[in-house]
Amino acid sequence: MEIDNLLNLDSHILFGIINERLRIECGSVEELVSRYELNEQLLTEKMAMLGYQYDPLSNQYKVK
Repeated sequence: MEIDNLLNLDSHILFGIINERLRIECGSVEELVSRYELNEQLLTEKMAMLGYQYDPLSNQYKVK
């Protein structure tokens, strides 16, 4: 799946894709943003705006 415009997707789709990629392919959010050339600050802000926060212990975004 192409993730070129990932941050422009519907919030539920974005949440699902990000957590899927973290679960299957990436060991951290840093690896995720590096692999898909995302802006980490924009991703963090977008997810926070949607009510999610990254949990490094589970390597997933979760409800704040």
